Amino acid sequence: MKIIVIGATGTIGGAVARELADRGHEVVRAARRGPVRVDLADPASVDALFASVRDVDAVVCCAASGRLTPLDAPSDEDFTTGLDGKLLGQVQLTRRAIRHVRDGGSIVLTSGVFTEPTPGGAFGALVNAGLDAFVAAAAIEMPRGLRLSVVRPGWVSETLAGLGLDPAGGTPAAEVARRYADALTAAPDTAAHPIAPA
Repeated sequence: MKIIVIGATGTIGGAVARELADRGHEVVRAARRGPVRVDLADPASVDALFASVRDVDAVVCCAASGRLTPLDAPSDEDFTTGLDGKLLGQVQLTRRAIRHVRDGGSIVLTSGVFTEPTPGGAFGALVNAGLDAFVAAAAIEMPRGLRLSVVRPGWVSETLAGLGLDPAGGTPAAEVARRYADALTAAPDTAAHPIAPA
């Protein structure tokens, strides 16, 4: 398959791109920086991506990220950072991708999950729940046999290590990447159900 991986320069996106390439797929690596550029907060850049990369079998979005923000952040804007990119950006990506992905293809989004409530994680939890609900509802509207699914990674080992925390509390990026690759070929009747790393 010819697959666009958005966020391919990140920890998860890079691992997903490698996993898909190892499985013999043609991978187009897209990110905010690099030769193939896209920014989920800028719908025009998504349009430009699909105008320049044609005959796509699947799109995997790993670009969606957010930061921990206290509930009493100084401003609404500080608190809702990530709304345009992670939530609305992935919704807009899906709406555009359905016009360009080949019949029977797949779109995989990224939400996330905290195993326990995390200080500063209230808005992230809201966004993730919104994405999960969007995928569950939108999957039945996908045209031409397209599949829509979402992967819900928790903490990634490499991210924890980069923060100076114990990586044992996370899932290795390579394992998370396998879940994304598997989601591409999930049966249509399971497409609406979130796929979470073990």
